[in-house]
Amino acid sequence: MKIICLDVGEKRIGVARADSSTRIAIPVGFVEVDGTEWQKIEQIAKNNSTNLFVLGLPRSNDGNETAQSMYVRGFAKTLATKITGARIRFQDESLTSVVAEERLKAKKKRYEKGEIDAEAAAVILQDFLENLNNISDLSEHEKTEPTNHMAEKVKLNAQIAKHKMKTSTKALLSLTSLFIVVGGLILGIIVVNHIREERAKQRAEEYAKLEAEMKAATFNFTIKPGESIYDIKKNLLAVDRNGNNNTEEKLPNYTDAEIDEAFDAEYNYDFLTSRPEGATLEGFLYPETLNFYSNSTVRDILNAFLAEMGKVISENNLIELYANQNLSLYDGVIMASIVQKEAPSPEQPTVAQIFLSRLEMGMSLGSDVTVSYALDTIDPERQIYRDNSTALLIESCYNTRLYSGLPCGPISNPGLSALLAVANPTDTSYLYFLTGDDGLMYYGYTESEHIQNIYQHCQQLCNVAL
Repeated sequence: MKIICLDVGEKRIGVARADSSTRIAIPVGFVEVDGTEWQKIEQIAKNNSTNLFVLGLPRSNDGNETAQSMYVRGFAKTLATKITGARIRFQDESLTSVVAEERLKAKKKRYEKGEIDAEAAAVILQDFLENLNNISDLSEHEKTEPTNHMAEKVKLNAQIAKHKMKTSTKALLSLTSLFIVVGGLILGIIVVNHIREERAKQRAEEYAKLEAEMKAATFNFTIKPGESIYDIKKNLLAVDRNGNNNTEEKLPNYTDAEIDEAFDAEYNYDFLTSRPEGATLEGFLYPETLNFYSNSTVRDILNAFLAEMGKVISENNLIELYANQNLSLYDGVIMASIVQKEAPSPEQPTVAQIFLSRLEMGMSLGSDVTVSYALDTIDPERQIYRDNSTALLIESCYNTRLYSGLPCGPISNPGLSALLAVANPTDTSYLYFLTGDDGLMYYGYTESEHIQNIYQHCQQLCNVAL
């Protein structure tokens, strides 16, 4: 049974996971509290096929709940409404962040705040696992209250001793009995502490070994600005998941079936709701280089790049800025995907304004890169459309030479410069542009100026096969 642990904070939520069969907690990262945390937590639960959550419940040094405890309990109530069938357990905790930071200091010189949160979640989850008597403790009807059995036993023994001390005044116990009870309690506490120290030592050794193995088996995956889903799928087929792992057991490459299944899956991000029904992930896999564990699935990889896109959209206020250009988020991404393929970064704001002006005037965008994308979806080997004159007439909703308006979807995954170019285009009256044989951009106000630019600057590049 998989278990997800959350170390709930007001800015970040540390995440750890474990399998009840191995009982070793592993930090897996953190989630920013930015409004998208519920979708991300739900996706983490889906990826691990579980609805069981452990939440760290802060306690003061004297064992009482704090204001942060109330915050966590409120978070738990919301979590129960956001994720259908969520089962929530609490684990008493205090100073876990301090313990987590000490662990990280011992392992490496540099670490991020989010890593402390993830490590703290692992500490909480490991305590929870060690206090489980058996798997049946995770049954559906179990109350969602803190599980700290040793502390409860000590507390219960203290209550029993207190009761006995009261009755001893009525001759049930002698003074010698009282000393025996108190001595037994002290001895019990010493034994409990010794057991906990031994378990902590064993846990640290297991964790260090496991982390070393996992660190040795990691890999990077890169999506470059302007790459399409077609490009990304090819790169996933060739990815080496073994990284620096020199063990005899080598992981196989991802298969076509795994990749297709992941790209066809549903992903729960608010920004994806702007897409029409049946749309692909094209345009929303943010170009970046990210690091993954060797056992990561293709879904894990796509989720990571989608999460990056969510951050970029939120941090740069793209929804509002695109609305200022009379574009929805989806339309803005479509436009940015074209601008990405048409121009280098410094020229992208000007090219974006040209396309926006043509769109507003009802002119066709006339973009050759959209025609190329249409060819890639219908005739990738160019066996049918072998010359540009026939290619420009390809029957496709992506052909902006043939049809006015935006194409039916993004044609690439745009980088930050292209996304921002559409959000903040240059103030210009140009309606035409081209890239010359010398690599420079040439602009025109009229079609005749554009034709003159072709004649003077684009004799070779303007005739390259699409």
